[in-house]
Amino acid sequence: MMEQPSIHVSTGDQSRAAARPRLQYFPISFFAAVLGLTGTTIAFQRAERLLALPFAVSGVLLVASLAVFLAIATLYALKAARHPDAVKREFAHPIKINFFPTISISLLLFSIAFMRLNSDVSRAFWIAGAAAHLVFTVAILSAWMQRTTLQIQHINPAWFIPMVGNIIVPIAGVEHAPVEISWFFFSIGLIFWLALLILFLYRIIFHSPLPERLMPTLFIMIAPPAIGFISYLRLMEREVSGFELDGFARILYYFALFIFVVLLVQYRQFIKIPFYLSWWAYSFPMAAITIATVLMASKTNMLFFQGLAYVLLIALTALIAVLIFRTISAIVQRKICVEDE
Repeated sequence: MMEQPSIHVSTGDQSRAAARPRLQYFPISFFAAVLGLTGTTIAFQRAERLLALPFAVSGVLLVASLAVFLAIATLYALKAARHPDAVKREFAHPIKINFFPTISISLLLFSIAFMRLNSDVSRAFWIAGAAAHLVFTVAILSAWMQRTTLQIQHINPAWFIPMVGNIIVPIAGVEHAPVEISWFFFSIGLIFWLALLILFLYRIIFHSPLPERLMPTLFIMIAPPAIGFISYLRLMEREVSGFELDGFARILYYFALFIFVVLLVQYRQFIKIPFYLSWWAYSFPMAAITIATVLMASKTNMLFFQGLAYVLLIALTALIAVLIFRTISAIVQRKICVEDE
């Protein structure tokens, strides 16, 4: 009997075969890591300037944030080229669709980070980010309005991302475009924040709790009022000479601080959650409340806010270190980019 020829598969072929399905499951939510890293960069930039930190690390953090953004963007672009159906499925998903604007928000955050370093680079990032975010806002709102399969259980804090992300636009926008454009984006974000906040509170109080995987997204609730405070200050400083603080600015900041405290006292719930990529939802809101507190410290000159700013900056640094370590560990153990992501 003639022997059947053996088929030899090289290690390289096996690696490429294994890489293909993992690329197919590379999640859009990975861009949340860019938000956290860039937000931390901006927090250190503000602290170095307004709190006179004795060291400067924001430059290193900015380079690292850019490198991570380019790596994630490249991988997701490859996924879009090789597995377009997988991208379409994510955009059709009632939860994952809300993470697509993390791409445009990343660009807007880089615009803020470069604002005092290079105005031309900042402007380029802002134009690309603002235009892309407006497209995402219209597309996702249209998808919400046209779909008949959405249920109250689908609502979670990630829904804030596409609509409320508009609040970020004026922070750099007042430097790069007529102020009316910034007010346009701010108005969209503010009104939708209030509407979505009411919907989410109804869902979380009267319906089933969030799934364990989505629990970290509760921290996203901190971001809209914290970023709203920062954005409102930028708008009013442009409109009113010598503007410091008013009642509305205080309302935004103190509401963000209250939500932070409410979530902080529930820390036992959060530390029990196994690592998911959704852990990165802790990072950007923490950066937002840190930046807002640094601004409060500079505006009020109160020791309380100065001390709180330092505490939050230390906590943010520790959080980012943990997230980086756990993410790298999960990548090595092949727990990320799998079908259930």
